[in-house]
Amino acid sequence: MSQVETRITAEPIDNQRCKFVVSVPVFAGGVRRFSGAADAKGSPLAEAIFATPGLGATELIVSGNIVTVVKQNATPWQALGKAVGSAIRTALAADVPAVTPATRPATVDSPAVNDDALYEQVAKVFDEQVNPMVARHGGKVELIDVQDAVVMLRMGGGCQGCGMADVTLRQGIEGMLAQFVPAVRGIVDITDHTSGSNPYFQASKK
Repeated sequence: MSQVETRITAEPIDNQRCKFVVSVPVFAGGVRRFSGAADAKGSPLAEAIFATPGLGATELIVSGNIVTVVKQNATPWQALGKAVGSAIRTALAADVPAVTPATRPATVDSPAVNDDALYEQVAKVFDEQVNPMVARHGGKVELIDVQDAVVMLRMGGGCQGCGMADVTLRQGIEGMLAQFVPAVRGIVDITDHTSGSNPYFQASKK
């Protein structure tokens, strides 16, 4: 039986982060975040990525068919993408689950668990509320990460470079997140709206 080739598309977010979109599901158990090689034990995909020579991965976020890799070194993603893709393919080809569910109990003291829960809630709001709204203007808003209850997002399509992007962010997205996910403390827009990146941060007003 011929095996269908797993397609992996690398979408660099910035020099530290790259999203790898896989044509098959990688992890169906929500969001799994790995903060280092020790954390990756028992999950072949995470172990392989942390062990990739020259990558220097510091964090990994796996959700559905998306693998987001965070690194510290200055090597461009173009030079590293193939090795990461190969590590993902090898892990998916094995007969064991590529990513195992987290075993640590969810406690209030663990911000990583809280961020993972927030990531899932925010992703749901983006899918069901935000993107249908901005799609009418040919735009798309992408959830990159949630760190310490701050949402990192990137605008694409008609939203990128749009003069109304700031208004969309403040009035639309921020309002929806305040309503549906009140635990979110702020938003960082990492979209490259001009030739230089234009991060925008708006802390929630109590």
